[in-house]
Amino acid sequence: MQSLISEFLENYTSGDISIAHTVMVLGISCVLACYIYVVYRLITKKTFYSKSFNIALAVIAVVTAAIILAVQSSIVISLGMVGALSIVRFRTAVKEPMDLCFLFWSIAVGICCGARVMEVAIILSAILTVLVVILDRLPIGRAPMILIMNLKDSKKEPEMINTVKKYSKYYKVKSRNVSSEKCNLIVEVRVKEEYEMVQELSGLEGITNVSLVSHDGEVTF
Repeated sequence: MQSLISEFLENYTSGDISIAHTVMVLGISCVLACYIYVVYRLITKKTFYSKSFNIALAVIAVVTAAIILAVQSSIVISLGMVGALSIVRFRTAVKEPMDLCFLFWSIAVGICCGARVMEVAIILSAILTVLVVILDRLPIGRAPMILIMNLKDSKKEPEMINTVKKYSKYYKVKSRNVSSEKCNLIVEVRVKEEYEMVQELSGLEGITNVSLVSHDGEVTF
């Protein structure tokens, strides 16, 4: 039994990983990590761009490649790495689905480079870039807008709704707040002639304020 374990350890150990090979693997990982950094910066459309998260994407690819190289070198290191990583707890929530996709992309590139299949990492990066660009530019639908109206008299609501209906292909009252005969309406609308609708609503009697804002909610068809 002991001889079998010794033979397994000798066969697993690959101490012939040279410095040149390590530099080559980490160098290719750095190039692909920088590529992911650029693609994420160009693709993301968030109002608050997180540069620190983008840098983390690039660093994760290189660190993952280094971990895979270390794991390949010795069974002892691999077991120690598993034990070390098992106690790490990541509590930062990823709120954007696109951020999660780029995170897995970065990890996959690091694993492929560390496993010495750099061509898979390159092909994967090319395919994902084309896929993300095409799907991002594909016109699927238009996000609705939020119309906020403050009325002096709640009895004027049907007149306001009829005006909204005239300009909108889709509308839905999301909130109605009535107090002391006053009424505050929040309506989800899908409209092309935004300026004309707001001007006509603001000119009606009994309305004190009209606001039309866009949001990044669910897309309606």
